[in-house]
Amino acid sequence: MEIFAIIIGSIFANNVVLSQSLGICPFLGVSNKVNTAAGMGAAVTFVMAISSLVVYLLQYYVLVPLGIEYMQTIVFILVIAALVQMVEIVLKKISPSLYQALGIFLPLITTNCAVLGVALLLVQKEYNMLESVVYATSIALGFALALVIMAGLRERLELTGVPKGVKGVPIALITAGILAMAFMGFSGLV
Repeated sequence: MEIFAIIIGSIFANNVVLSQSLGICPFLGVSNKVNTAAGMGAAVTFVMAISSLVVYLLQYYVLVPLGIEYMQTIVFILVIAALVQMVEIVLKKISPSLYQALGIFLPLITTNCAVLGVALLLVQKEYNMLESVVYATSIALGFALALVIMAGLRERLELTGVPKGVKGVPIALITAGILAMAFMGFSGLV
């Protein structure tokens, strides 16, 4: 039951973008098209899932035994950067169009505060290895869900008669605010 609560809480009640305001830059930057948003969501999910496993192992089998826990932020950033590089190489080879569509936002996964924040939260919450991977993957799926919903809404808004004064970024921010309020309704679940 604990794992189920982690999954539901991470995806809906404590959505990293909509309730914790982490990862806003890629959220607004990549949410123009559903396909691009889904690709970014998949890339972030992969990076968070693998990094949570590596971070857990490094924290409890290297940093803590050596007494160098103060190095965790630097070590975590290096792990995340290496994984993002791997994702970039794979995407460039497998899907050049998605690689081009993600543009600058793909390497920015390294500095995405949501990815680093989750790595640091895993240590702070003292989850075991399974809970760490489930938590990080669920957070990433919540991030992907928010991206895809926002992209769908933005695509839909392009087809409607939005007043000229609020087209573009203003309507995107208004939509993000309304979406965040909708997700706040889930906070009573967990």
